[in-house]
Amino acid sequence: MKEVGLRPGERIDRLYSNHIQIIQSDEVFAFSLDAVLLAAFADVKRSAKARIVDLCAGNGAVGLFLSQKTHGQITEVEIQARLCDMAHRSVQLNQLEKQIAVVHADLKDSLQYFAKESVDAVTVNPPYFPVQATSKKNPNPYLAIARHELKTNLDEVIATASALLKTGGKLFLVHRPDRLPEILAKLQANRLAPKELQFVQPRADQDANMVLIAARKDGQVAGLKVKPTIVVYDEGEYTPLIQELLYGNR
Repeated sequence: MKEVGLRPGERIDRLYSNHIQIIQSDEVFAFSLDAVLLAAFADVKRSAKARIVDLCAGNGAVGLFLSQKTHGQITEVEIQARLCDMAHRSVQLNQLEKQIAVVHADLKDSLQYFAKESVDAVTVNPPYFPVQATSKKNPNPYLAIARHELKTNLDEVIATASALLKTGGKLFLVHRPDRLPEILAKLQANRLAPKELQFVQPRADQDANMVLIAARKDGQVAGLKVKPTIVVYDEGEYTPLIQELLYGNR
């Protein structure tokens, strides 16, 4: 691994299952389990010709994790300059400069960097919470933008993904189950046919708090599959699946 400089408040964490190191900061941004699950869920092509775009990339976690599943080119798009800087240094840290590019841009401007309908796969872990007058937002502006639809929204995310994807290309999205009806309607309105759903429950006796969604550009409307639910904890410990995703077979 290459040595890179750290800024105040930053640390280097490792996803042991695939030996990726990533620069994190609780003061600015740190990836959580949803990024790990999204990268594991995403069925991307292995070919070096594959083109993959990660929108709302944050500190680059999803793109870094995906690099272990494909030889294709990955581009991470993030609107916050500080997070782009962290992502870029993490790419350097893992010596992945030839495979991963980091673009500092508003996702709605993505077509300035990619030809329309030219991408094989789009992944996105977007802000989950719509902005409402009564909604309580994180006082930390970095975290507020990551969690609330302050700089983008579901309409924009899905429309951008559709514009980027070629016919037959796939979108992989992680979101909250309470917005699932809205998400499914917007996908279909943007030529994206939902193909797979997988719910994530904190514990077996609790409601799902995440849903993973796969959709295909111009795919057949029929054929939606619901995969087995992922349970995160069992008696206070990570379940075997989560342990394997985080730590590998040790």
